[in-house]
Amino acid sequence: MTEEKRRQAFAGLLKARRLDMGLSINELARMAAIAKSNLARMEAGQGNPSLETLWALSAALKVNVRDLIEPEPVRMHLLRAGQRFDAQAADARFGVSLLSTSPAGAARDIYRVAFEPGKIKFSEPHPQGTIEHVMLVAGLAKIGPVDAPETLSPGDYLSFSGGQKHMYEALKRGTTAIVIMESAYAPRYTP
Repeated sequence: MTEEKRRQAFAGLLKARRLDMGLSINELARMAAIAKSNLARMEAGQGNPSLETLWALSAALKVNVRDLIEPEPVRMHLLRAGQRFDAQAADARFGVSLLSTSPAGAARDIYRVAFEPGKIKFSEPHPQGTIEHVMLVAGLAKIGPVDAPETLSPGDYLSFSGGQKHMYEALKRGTTAIVIMESAYAPRYTP
């Protein structure tokens, strides 16, 4: 999602939620302890709210802060290690990037994966609705759907549908990744 689309989606969600709660701009600004002019600019799709402002708005609007940072779900998401953060703190060198939200009823399993150059690991499709989240920790790798893999460097993040044939190819020795498999929640089997 481009920065402009993200700003417009945030503005739409902010205004819709405020109106759903029957609040005026003045009332929401007072509840969140932010300037009315700043809130009006945000609802117009302008400005760049600080992390503290996002937390204050999420509390006042009774929504999860993730919904303000990433108002629209995306099907494939690539975040390079050096890209700008979604939100910055106003009083410290502290930035956050929302990598992924957990859908209601989802289960997530976390794996550390180590792989070496040579043979490519091809994976058959997992059940529909499975999403793979990959954060490359070390090395260099080509990962993703077989028809559109991405080359990842340390710190890069990629998410894609696991419901299609996909691949993991190490391009450097010592390649390591954290992989989070997200799927529909199923209770654990306990004998």
